[in-house]
Formats: sequence, C-alpha cells, structure tokens
Amino acid sequence: MLIRRAGALAAVLAGVMLIGAACQTGPAANTAPYTLGYSNGGGVGNGFREEQVCTARAEVAALGTDKIADMRVIHRNTDAAGQLSDLRDLISAGVDAIVFNPNDPDALNPALAEANTAGILTVSVDAYVTDANTWNLYNNQIKYAELGAKWLFDQIGGEGTVWYTRGLAGHPADSDRDIGFKNVLKDYPNITIVPDANGVHTGWDPATTTTLANDFLASGQYDQIDGIWASGMGTQIIDAIKAANKPFVPIADADIGAFVKQLLDPAGYPDLVGAAVTNTASVGGAGVNLAHKLLNGETVEQTAGAGRPNTILLDPQLLDNTTEQGRTDLQAWISVPGMDPLWPLSLEIPGWTTYDPNTVPATCSGA
Repeated sequence: MLIRRAGALAAVLAGVMLIGAACQTGPAANTAPYTLGYSNGGGVGNGFREEQVCTARAEVAALGTDKIADMRVIHRNTDAAGQLSDLRDLISAGVDAIVFNPNDPDALNPALAEANTAGILTVSVDAYVTDANTWNLYNNQIKYAELGAKWLFDQIGGEGTVWYTRGLAGHPADSDRDIGFKNVLKDYPNITIVPDANGVHTGWDPATTTTLANDFLASGQYDQIDGIWASGMGTQIIDAIKAANKPFVPIADADIGAFVKQLLDPAGYPDLVGAAVTNTASVGGAGVNLAHKLLNGETVEQTAGAGRPNTILLDPQLLDNTTEQGRTDLQAWISVPGMDPLWPLSLEIPGWTTYDPNTVPATCSGA
C-alpha cells in the first residue's frame, strides 16, 4: 500500500520539482488494467538498483490490479547487448509499456524502435536514451556531480589531489556525472585527479570497490591524496580506510543509508568529513507512475531546458556533516525506520511517489 505522508524526507526534497516546458499525452491505445515490463540490466545487489526495482513493485501495488494487472521484471547483471535481448523478450510478451534503466544511451534504440512499432510505450529511468519516442525520467546527474564536486574541491581549499572513483562504464548516469565533475574541475586549476582525468570505474559493485580501495591503500597512493569522489560507493571506501587505520580525507558520495550513518558516527569514524548528494532510487516507482499516466492518455509536463524531448529531470540536493543544519537533516534521514542501510534514503519525489519505508521492503520481499 502506498502511504502519502509529510515529514523530514519531504522537507529535504522540497526542491525537487517538475518544470513544464511543454505538455505531452500518452497514446491511450490500450485500456486498463495494463501489463508492464521492467528491465534493470546491472547493479544486482547494489542498494540503489535494488531499491529502484523495489519502488517500481511498490508503485504497481499502490496503483492496484484494476490499473496494473501485472509487471514482468527482468533484473540481472548484463551488458547493453544483453539488455537489448531483455527488452525484446518483454516486447514478445506483449506488454503495454516497458520501464527500464538503460545500460547505454544508444545501443538499445533498435529494440525501442521495435517497441514503438508494436505500440508499446517505453520509459527510461535513472538515465536517458536517445530514442526519440522514449520518455526519459531521471535524476539530473550533471547537477548531482556539480554539487558534490564543488563541495569537495572547496572543502580541500581549492587545491590538492582527489581520487576520482566512478560508476558503471558507459552508463548514461556515469557519463553525465563525468561531465558535471569536469565542468566544476575547470574552475579549480590547482586540483589534480588520480589515477587520471577519467578516474577509475567501480561498476557500482561493492566487492569491486572494496578491492580497488584496498589496492589503492596498499600502494601508498592514498597517503598522497586530499579528497575522494565516491559516486555511490563511499561506504566501502570508508570501511577500507578504517580497516587500514588511515586518517580520513573529505569524501563526496550519494545518500546511501550506510554512508549517512558513517557521517554521523564520530566515535566509529573520527574526523570523517563528507557530503551526501540525493539520488533518489524512487525513479523506479516514478517511471511506473509515468507509464501509467501516459497509457491513460493523461497530460504530462516536461522539464524546461532538458536538452532532449520527452524528458523529466529531478533535481538533487546536497547535505554535509560540517554544519549543524546538515547534521540535523542527515539525522532525519537515518531516523526513518524499516530502511535497508544500503539503500538511498530519499524515497520521495513530490507529485510522483511518496513511500512509507516500512511498507516498501515488505512489498519487495520474496520478489
């Protein structure tokens, strides 16, 4: 059941707004109840991806069987070619709409064109695709990176060395974050990036990140840096630093529950300074909500100035543990009961999704 509620999370994400430049409506070709497909082609076991799929299931449950009869989910680690095959499987299943997190902005276009020919609505979440007929609903990853990078560079005084760890190579969100990171870097000529200007990819995989962090620490390179860009894997990096008995350096990451708890635990993580940028995984549920609206032929507002058609952008927010207000807001996040500690804590997208964290995991259990 979907529970609409006000509170700390709503206050934190009050700045997330959908700004209409033009209004579009869905095809209304079919009638409810609809059948949906959902494709997630990577990050299995990653808290963000697990929560994203979970909120999609929660939205289906919230809408009810009179609106969504069924949703077939393909949730696995694969490459763009594998996801192309997954999309075609969903097309063959005859679904009314497909919601998906794309592994590549261009490589899925053949299947998306086939879906359009078959009268199947397509909605990309978390990142964009270049197919002209697909709707894109995603967190503004360029702005996400700009917020975190500026905070980090300012925190180390505008000069020094930053270890640049990234996400999944080729994923549109990772590519956009790289654009945002480098947009800000241009204004900080005294910042040096290691291992090189393009960073190192973690694949958004916890085990891979831990190995990379341990190797970095063992090499002695950690002792020469002044800050870390984590892109969602800060928890693993911080734990590796702690296990190596090394002092912490400022770190910018996403709003993962475990990372926020580390920022608010001076006893366990003394002198840790960090910032969390919101990257709500509820785009999964919001994508289902958007697909339902479009299938119903409802009017949907696009974001002004998004740079591509059929696009809705969600604006990120930054909170850090260096101010009293920041710590208070971060504490409000981790005080929410029932949340998996590896999940992002921003469960609300005003106007689209507002989930009770106690019911979302229950919705996903056994799924």
